Amino acid sequence: MDDRNVHQHVLDELAYAPMIDAAQIGVTVENGIVTLTGHVRNYAEKSIAERVALRVRGVRAVVERIEVRYPTNPSVGDEALAERCARVLEWDVQIPERSVSLKVEKGCVTLEGCVPHYHQKAAVDKALRRLAGVTDIVNLIAVKPPVQPAEVKDRIIAALRRSARDPDTIRVHVDGDTVTLDGCVDLWSERELAERAAWSAPGVRAVEDRLTLA
Repeated sequence: MDDRNVHQHVLDELAYAPMIDAAQIGVTVENGIVTLTGHVRNYAEKSIAERVALRVRGVRAVVERIEVRYPTNPSVGDEALAERCARVLEWDVQIPERSVSLKVEKGCVTLEGCVPHYHQKAAVDKALRRLAGVTDIVNLIAVKPPVQPAEVKDRIIAALRRSARDPDTIRVHVDGDTVTLDGCVDLWSERELAERAAWSAPGVRAVEDRLTLA
């Protein structure tokens, strides 16, 4: 698919997304790489715009340069925002107690710490993205491997066989806490499925996606 069609499809998909004001988002495409610019009303909308663009067929990557501008310009100071974030994490049952520390500077929340599973790291980001005052999230939380690489590989392959249309086209290599996915898939959604399967395995800290679209 050429860049002109990809550009139009991304615009259409953004306009179709109910939580996005697509009129405030600019889109450019070059060699399948989409750049998003403009401004949105909150950090959650910024994350949604990126995910929406990625699911369009023909998109190879997304460069996100969207600015968060709260419409009511809430005067949430960094100290008050840090307190809100800490309380949200404290009440989230998915996040191990006292496993995460945070720092807030001009609305940008930086997260550090260590958790056993990647889904817990992702849960921290998800828990904070809808808070008023958050302009960006830098997630530096580490995932500590609780299991052996061979067990991680077996779990990923099992997950792929349960979900992927043709799992035999995907090769999995585990080196310590890093998973490399290689091979080819028919759709971008299958590539995302493979990545989710890899990230869902306990102990995985990094996933290198080398999958190509057939």
